[in-house]
Amino acid sequence: MEKLIITAAICGAEVLKEHNPAVPYTVEECVKEALSAYNAGASIIHLHVRYDDGTPTQDKARFKEVIDGIKAVCPEVIIQPSTGGAVGMTDDERLQPTELRPEMATLDCGTLNFGGDDIFVNTENTIKYFGKRMIEWGIKPELECFDKSMIDMVLRLHKKGFIETPMHFDFVMGVNGGIGGDLRDFVFLRGSIPPDATYTVAGVGRYEFPLAMAAIIDGGHVRVGFEDNVYLAKGVLAKSNGELVDKVVRMAKELGRDIANPAEARQILGIKQLNG
Repeated sequence: MEKLIITAAICGAEVLKEHNPAVPYTVEECVKEALSAYNAGASIIHLHVRYDDGTPTQDKARFKEVIDGIKAVCPEVIIQPSTGGAVGMTDDERLQPTELRPEMATLDCGTLNFGGDDIFVNTENTIKYFGKRMIEWGIKPELECFDKSMIDMVLRLHKKGFIETPMHFDFVMGVNGGIGGDLRDFVFLRGSIPPDATYTVAGVGRYEFPLAMAAIIDGGHVRVGFEDNVYLAKGVLAKSNGELVDKVVRMAKELGRDIANPAEARQILGIKQLNG
């Protein structure tokens, strides 16, 4: 079985210090959290950025500041900027971090009801636009799928040339408006992707570690971090993203699965070279 790639989603756009005081806002806090995750065994840092007051932003300059800070302390790590942004942002606003030519970036593959009146809009044309940009600029997309229909969209747009192989999916499970986080749901998504594709599982809240276990056993990969879950165990707040990563490392070791370093992760995902 190939080595396990661990992604750390260190902050997200919605989770706040009110949920866990360790959630990073400032550049310095983001660098500290990225380093804690990397030292614990994460080879990918999934990155949202905020202003110092916690306001989410897709500002290219802010992304560059945070990315430069992370690269200064862990130069080998893969940094995966989010193009999801926050509800209400335009396509071009969301795409700003791709102008920095990262190795990877997320590509959300469908529209989702986030609760109340909040709708996370990703039309077919948006997905095509993002996919074409990533192909042109040599950016590896992580295909964010919150439901089975989004996998179907990916496969259809792949046939039309907007998404290239090898494909790498991220099953985001347990989000309001998306698929649940039960084992049945994981098996359904897992069986819906091509045999040559790779995948990561991001379980939200209480689903994080049970789904991590399922992915470790199945040969998939795992995402943890404050974006998805702020607890190390029921009622116990994690002190850092590194603690969440370390728990997955311990689970993997118990199951005989080795952890991929960034160079090995690039090989597994088909990332041919650093974009700078």
